[in-house]
Amino acid sequence: MRFQDSDYKIHVKAMRKWETLDGFPEVEGYDFEQEFDFDRFMQSYKNMGIQGTNLGFGIEIINKMIDDKAKIFLSCTSNMVSSGNRELIKFLVKNKFIHVLVMSAGGVEEDIIKTFKPFVLGSFDISGNILYEKGVGRIGNIFAPFDRYLYFEEFMNPFFDRIYKEQKEKNKIFTPSEFIRELGKEVNNEDSILYWAYKNNIPVYCPALTDGAIGDLIHFQLQKGRDLYIDVANDHHKIVKYVLAHEKTGAILLGGGVSKHYILNANIFKDGLDYAVYITTAGEYDASDSGGNQQEAMSWAKIKLQAPNVKIMCEASIAFPLIVASTFAKKFQETKQ
Repeated sequence: MRFQDSDYKIHVKAMRKWETLDGFPEVEGYDFEQEFDFDRFMQSYKNMGIQGTNLGFGIEIINKMIDDKAKIFLSCTSNMVSSGNRELIKFLVKNKFIHVLVMSAGGVEEDIIKTFKPFVLGSFDISGNILYEKGVGRIGNIFAPFDRYLYFEEFMNPFFDRIYKEQKEKNKIFTPSEFIRELGKEVNNEDSILYWAYKNNIPVYCPALTDGAIGDLIHFQLQKGRDLYIDVANDHHKIVKYVLAHEKTGAILLGGGVSKHYILNANIFKDGLDYAVYITTAGEYDASDSGGNQQEAMSWAKIKLQAPNVKIMCEASIAFPLIVASTFAKKFQETKQ
């Protein structure tokens, strides 16, 4: 039976309100024929569609966190510190835009290493055999020559001597955040994230502190016969108490892993975050925590049911600089005027 034209008109008339979607935001990009304005350009992302719209929503949510004076938690995986995002994170910590930082162990050690010598740009495609023979480690298209880790070991050995002496003489067992605070004090370099965290009394948590070169050096301390301890349990107690002490909490989560989940888990104790922005390339299909979306987090009371939230499916070295430019850096420039 053919669908009659008259039937079609009746159908369209009956359904017009939702079929035409009048009043919905229109999909459109920035008009580059007008005089370029960075703020308008960034605002245009909300109407871009696809992940551009999510980027625009993320900027809006972070600005709301700032305006509402929420306590802002930032998580980052170590590759964020390997990359130029290190300088952006340092900017946020130096100017007290964030209140809690959670890092992976690689991020802690690479921040220290970069105060001695930088990492350099390389290639995603070069042979691992060639790099191994040349004594160069690869992090994506970033090269980390092994000599950097010799500087790190030379820095850390006397640091461990001091920490161990305090443990024995003062019966002081450091938590990871206290250990990292002492690192920031010891490095005494304004290029360092950890230095500014120490100066501004911003806690830096690292629940997997032994997962990297620091863990290797702790192993060597134990090989010497030292009974060196790190108190992981008390850091969890401290971050939960911090969450409970503040009415509004927001999170910016760069990547996944333990640094992401440490923030989400702590916020269960207040029935979830009030704002959440995920920046990741991880999908949900494998049920990993790294790929888990906000709806999954809501099921565990890690994010409040009505909390503004977004997952930006984008590699963070692309998205995070744009976000910082349109939020924290914009506020920073406004205060200077």
